Amino acid sequence: MKIYPGLLVVIFLGSFIGCAKTDNLPNYQQQRDAFLQERMKKPSPFTADDMRVMKTAGEKLAKQLPEPGLKLGSTAPDFTLLNAYGKQVTLSHALKKGPVVLVFYRGAWCPFCNLHLHALQKSLAMFKNYNAQLITITPQKPDKSVMQLNKDKFEFEVLSDLNNTAMKAYNMLYKLDDELVRVYKKHGLDVEDFNGKGRNVLPVPGTFVIDMNGIIRGVHADVNYKERMEPAAIIEILKTL
Repeated sequence: MKIYPGLLVVIFLGSFIGCAKTDNLPNYQQQRDAFLQERMKKPSPFTADDMRVMKTAGEKLAKQLPEPGLKLGSTAPDFTLLNAYGKQVTLSHALKKGPVVLVFYRGAWCPFCNLHLHALQKSLAMFKNYNAQLITITPQKPDKSVMQLNKDKFEFEVLSDLNNTAMKAYNMLYKLDDELVRVYKKHGLDVEDFNGKGRNVLPVPGTFVIDMNGIIRGVHADVNYKERMEPAAIIEILKTL
């Protein structure tokens, strides 16, 4: 699901065609495609059975969450979560300072999340021109977030949704199938190592642009984890607030 204010942006195959003023912003889709092209040059580590399991899990998720996220124009649910360093962050308090760009991501282990987060990091100065703050939410434990922040030098809040409350409130939460968990572990990814024992849960990757009144003015939520909201699209929405 991709929802933007209809007259403000143009969507074509999930990408954003921006105006000249945003041409210098990082383009997630271009970076993603370059990453995928490089990966295709190497033999795939996944067997045919692995691919079947992943395809089936993706189809099941699409049926389970045909319209992930919340509707454009709805009120953003408030939340209080701990950041990577144990400090409480409350959405309603943050909104008193300016609009919030709220991003749900799967974890530090996800290469597509990392590409998107780096694109957002490089866009922070432009977001600040509109007094907007970037807040991200992940199911991973704070210690994993600390490691990620130290490694990638991110300058935005990374909050841990350890009780799944925000992911549920924003209609983004899903549980990984046991077969998919098995495939992930087979290839060295233990989601529980990041999230905590028994927590094989993830959010659908998504972005919500929320104005100071707590109203959702822009949404991008897609069960295809490779699709993300472009920084240029975020800027176009912030311009209207």
